[in-house]
Amino acid sequence: MKQLTSSQRKILSAAASKLNALVIIGQNGLSEGIVKKCAECLENHELVKIKFNEFKDEKKSLTEELCQKTGAALVRIIGNTAILYKESSDEEKRKHLI
Repeated sequence: MKQLTSSQRKILSAAASKLNALVIIGQNGLSEGIVKKCAECLENHELVKIKFNEFKDEKKSLTEELCQKTGAALVRIIGNTAILYKESSDEEKRKHLI
């Protein structure tokens, strides 16, 4: 899991403010399907918002687990939304240069 500097987090957080949540954590929690979906979204978009409709009390630990499973870095948790970043392996898909 990559660590981001505070200035990198600030840039990515500002970029994420315009995005909609692509992954929603519901009643099934952090299932394998959610992990796969998140990994695909990270590969395609690099910056992903994750909305917690359920498990709001466990969002910190679930986000850390999701970061470990996908290799993403946590940008920020705001309310019940987590923002994750992972640089795309495909150079043509890279959108956020930090």
